[in-house]
Amino acid sequence: MSDTLVIIPTFNEKENVEAIIRATFNQKKAFHILIVDDNSPDGTSDIVTQLITEFPTQLFLEKRINKNGLGTAYIHGFKWALQRKYTYIIEMDADFSHNPNNLIRLYNACNSGKADVSIGSRYVNNNVNVVNWDMKRLLLSYFASKYVRFITRIPVYDTTAGFVCYHRKVLETIQLDKIKFIGYAFQIEMKFKAWQHKFTLKEIPIVFTDRALGTSKMSGNIFYEALFGVIKMRLNGLPK
Repeated sequence: MSDTLVIIPTFNEKENVEAIIRATFNQKKAFHILIVDDNSPDGTSDIVTQLITEFPTQLFLEKRINKNGLGTAYIHGFKWALQRKYTYIIEMDADFSHNPNNLIRLYNACNSGKADVSIGSRYVNNNVNVVNWDMKRLLLSYFASKYVRFITRIPVYDTTAGFVCYHRKVLETIQLDKIKFIGYAFQIEMKFKAWQHKFTLKEIPIVFTDRALGTSKMSGNIFYEALFGVIKMRLNGLPK
């Protein structure tokens, strides 16, 4: 039994899903994986189902009927993890933009007791560690994070980061059913609520590499949700 679950949401990731699973299982630390698939029409879940026969005690699949957004996929995975005995729960993308080799660094930051939430950060201390993004997307992401930091005062440089390790006590404390956002504002809201509850957040510098295979799910609407949603979040105060 591993003490750590890696949650990977998928939608049409047949080009990446087997490789990301094998790369995660190839780490020196034992991780378990939960794939939360939103009824991918390309057969992503079929690939996972086949792999479960090879990794029956390490790999798990939750299939959802509809594509309801990244945030709800993670909430589904968080609740699944909390029903079991995992101490650490990690978010990771399926497309290798998050390098599985960094999983141990996120884990170690929390397991050492120095962090309750560890964040794989592209922008620690205003350094930019992003590969293969066009300048427009890079600037939009970078200044969105600076804007969120300014509005909320949260001491995190990469507020929209999606490569995050949570100690289970954080997820038990945050009222998951009251999380309001489903896109990248979801990532902001989770960090903001953890910070509100006085948990320790620590950023771990990583290099973020844009996907080589498959199609990006990124859209301008995702960033606009983050930009305008954070104002509403701050004004409402998101009571604990």
